[in-house]
Amino acid sequence: MFLYAQRSSESSIMVSDFIVEADYLYDGDEDTSLPDITDIRVSDRSEVNAWSSAFHQRSHSTTPRNKSRQGSPKSPSAFREFAFGPAHGLSNSHRSFYPSQSHLQSLGFNFNNQWWNRKFAVFWPKQRQTLQYQIQQRLKRRAKRLWYRKRTTVFLAIIGLLGFFFLMNWWMLSHLQDIGIGPTDGFFIANSSSVRGGWSKFAQRRRPQSVVYARMLALAAHAMAEGEEKDEPKDLWEEPLIPASAWTPCADQRNWGPSDGNNGYILVSANGGINQQRVAVCNAVAIAQLLNATLVVPKFLYSSVWKDVSQFGDIYQEDHFINYLKPDIPIVKELPVELQSLDLEAIGSIVTDADIMKEAKLSFFLEHILPILLQNRVVHFVGFGNRLAFDPIPFELQRLRCRCNFHALQFVPKIQETGALIIQRLCQHKAHQGPLDHNLVGLFTAEPNTTGSREPPSKSSRYLALHLRFEIDMVAHSLCDFGGGEEEREELEAYRAIHFPALTLLKKTTKLPSAAELRTEGKCPLTPEESVLMLAALGVNRKTHIFLAGAQIYGGKSRLTALTSLYPNLVTKENMLSPSELEPFMNFSSQLAALDFIGCAAADEFAMTDSGSQFSSLVTGYRMYHGGGRMPSIRPNKRRLASIFLENSTIEWSAFEERVRKAVTESKHIFERPVARSVYRHPRCRECMCTTDTK
Repeated sequence: MFLYAQRSSESSIMVSDFIVEADYLYDGDEDTSLPDITDIRVSDRSEVNAWSSAFHQRSHSTTPRNKSRQGSPKSPSAFREFAFGPAHGLSNSHRSFYPSQSHLQSLGFNFNNQWWNRKFAVFWPKQRQTLQYQIQQRLKRRAKRLWYRKRTTVFLAIIGLLGFFFLMNWWMLSHLQDIGIGPTDGFFIANSSSVRGGWSKFAQRRRPQSVVYARMLALAAHAMAEGEEKDEPKDLWEEPLIPASAWTPCADQRNWGPSDGNNGYILVSANGGINQQRVAVCNAVAIAQLLNATLVVPKFLYSSVWKDVSQFGDIYQEDHFINYLKPDIPIVKELPVELQSLDLEAIGSIVTDADIMKEAKLSFFLEHILPILLQNRVVHFVGFGNRLAFDPIPFELQRLRCRCNFHALQFVPKIQETGALIIQRLCQHKAHQGPLDHNLVGLFTAEPNTTGSREPPSKSSRYLALHLRFEIDMVAHSLCDFGGGEEEREELEAYRAIHFPALTLLKKTTKLPSAAELRTEGKCPLTPEESVLMLAALGVNRKTHIFLAGAQIYGGKSRLTALTSLYPNLVTKENMLSPSELEPFMNFSSQLAALDFIGCAAADEFAMTDSGSQFSSLVTGYRMYHGGGRMPSIRPNKRRLASIFLENSTIEWSAFEERVRKAVTESKHIFERPVARSVYRHPRCRECMCTTDTK
């Protein structure tokens, strides 16, 4: 770009062919006004003409074009040297060859004006574009750093808030865990050192387990802390009264004459625990009546699992059993002397479970067992676990089974007295007599109840019983995983090899469902963590007194941490009885189970964790039969609960609460016994109970 200075009115001097490079780095505000003509001063015309001639002569020089551009006056550095002086890094020869900036200033030009800087910066577009690009890149990098800095700050703030939230939840849960079980408000009498030692030994065998459902337990602890003073749901401690109370016990009514028992004698050696043995006894009573035989007081086989040598007379009152069923069948305590010397195995009178299909029909016994009885005068059933079907059964024979279970089997006074102590201490020694107390503990009830009426218990005296079916035999037989990893699987596999060899063989020869599939289908027993989450979701208050039934929990006391943390008023029979009170029952698991049966059957609310458990089934049926519609039970649908627990990492507590309550509420519906279902568990049927006009 060239600047032509015209002759003005004040001066006749003309400046032509003059090129000035403006500095493209300038500061301050831009001055867009044109310079005043008076700012361009020329001191001497002859000096200007001399300079102009020299300039044109250099411009038309024939110097080769491939010389260095730094040596050419057309190069930017030469122009900078020529126009602005020797401060731009030219060689001394260049500096001496070109006029300095002072020469131009002597002509009256002022190159510090901002207008010159702005207008002449476009002489070198490549350099200007390069500089602008560098500036833009620099600004972009600065903006990017600022962007990352802001978002990093926000991210760290979110992480901090989440960390604080989980820290508070952890602190709350650990604070709750620090609240141990101890004697408060007269609720505990003493601790059993022997039982506690057994638990500790069992716990030492187990490796530390990872926390299961930690997130849900923290949410439950928070919800329970907030709702501690709130009222519990109204339907928690109630059954649908009108439809439930429409069913009344009537299995004690008879419409037939006694059997003479002339066809022979039936011996029964029942296997399993106290619950399976109870079912076997009542089924044997029905078979004795069917075959017109005399029943010998049943024997109990020794179990490698339960390790109990107790016999029928150690648990149930023999005389009451014989006398109560005398109008139905004859019962004796021993075989006649002439038959005691018989080799029953040699004559083919021993019948094992392998000889009888599970839940066999009556026709099987008439066709296969009656001929042996008539020939040998004796038949010995060994095992006899669940070997009699529930349908089709004649009306009176079905009623006899109910009569045996709900009326003929009463615990011995030793068990009744201790059971009465458990009930009194669970009820805080307050006047609290339930409708089942007389049937469970006989004369050891707190107060005689002659009217049969029952006032609702106060909140401080009522309690909930929980049967946690989580012993090692159930855990091993389920084929499920429970959070213990490879060590747990190896331990359970070793246990199965000893106690369930048939199951071990089946695993090796047959493809069985995986542990995950079993859990999805609801085939796994509820863990202690799942059980406490269910209770919390149902609205059971933290202050509620809970009686925990069950033998040694798999995993020991450490596996009960979640339960004892959220419900500090949780006790077992070992906590409530003194060593001297508990001593007569030590090493007798069936007698200890009888105490659990009393504590659960008499509870204001009974919660089971495995609806397939025979203990839970018998307790529930007993409460239905004798409860008068005021003894509710919680029977969870494990398949529905499994689908809820599978969402434990994402589900919110309010949604979890709603879904669990819906699943459990549906199980409280009153209905008549379904076909082929157990009368011991579902006694609401015409054979066992009668209905009023209100039904």
